[in-house]
Amino acid sequence: MGRSRGPAAIGEPSEHGHLELVPDADQPGCWTLRVDGTPQSHVDLDDPATIHFEYMRRLASVVDATAPPGVPLRVLHLGGGALTLPRYTAVTRRGSAQQVVELDPAVVALVRRVLPTPRGADIRVRVGDARAAVEASGPARYDLVVTDVYGGSRVPAPFTSTEFAAEVARVLRPGGRYVANLADGAPLTFAKGQVATLRAVFADVCLLAEPGVLRGRRFGNVVLVASSDPLPVAELATAAARDAFPARLLHGAELDRFTAGARPVADAGAVPSPAPPKGMFAG
Repeated sequence: MGRSRGPAAIGEPSEHGHLELVPDADQPGCWTLRVDGTPQSHVDLDDPATIHFEYMRRLASVVDATAPPGVPLRVLHLGGGALTLPRYTAVTRRGSAQQVVELDPAVVALVRRVLPTPRGADIRVRVGDARAAVEASGPARYDLVVTDVYGGSRVPAPFTSTEFAAEVARVLRPGGRYVANLADGAPLTFAKGQVATLRAVFADVCLLAEPGVLRGRRFGNVVLVASSDPLPVAELATAAARDAFPARLLHGAELDRFTAGARPVADAGAVPSPAPPKGMFAG
């Protein structure tokens, strides 16, 4: 008797690129969302608390450190994809109220149809421009704001400025946290400018990235965390060091040295993050 085949990949067109949901051959219930060939999200429907993409585990560590275990959070997610982090938050902090803003209606429709959210999860997904959603939001509404917005494989310019960061700070509750997922490579000019940008708005900022990325040896994710209050840097550093792909945390004097005189970025001079090297996502 032959082996039964699992679900097939699902491909659909979109205004913003070709969408593809690809099932994992060796992990039933796991799917990867790709946009124009670039992996955007990975979800485990059977165990949403298990996160496979390392940069997403960095974001999840910020969720873990934002309040004592199990305490519900009010979270605004800018960029939805396959809703990996909202799923994680829903099962690790039951009762959390989460708002997701996703630009691409085709992504929202595909994910809703194929990848159901955990039972009882309060995850509201709205189609729209993420920056406009922040600007339209009332003040002091969220414990955590997460920016994971990509146009293809690049962070769009409107999400990289002091004006945008100030709007995020406005919608955070006192002591709330902001976390942003970026991507950069040597000489890390974009990431350095983003640290300077957040430092111009928030009292405390730290950076999480793999050592190879920080040394400029490869292109990769850089996660920035910011708050008006002191950050739990020891907790975040421990989580990063214990990861299967360990990351370093830069804070204080180390972060000063990393930025090397970089200046904050205003709307007028904002640019998208650099494109990844050709062929990075091939295969």
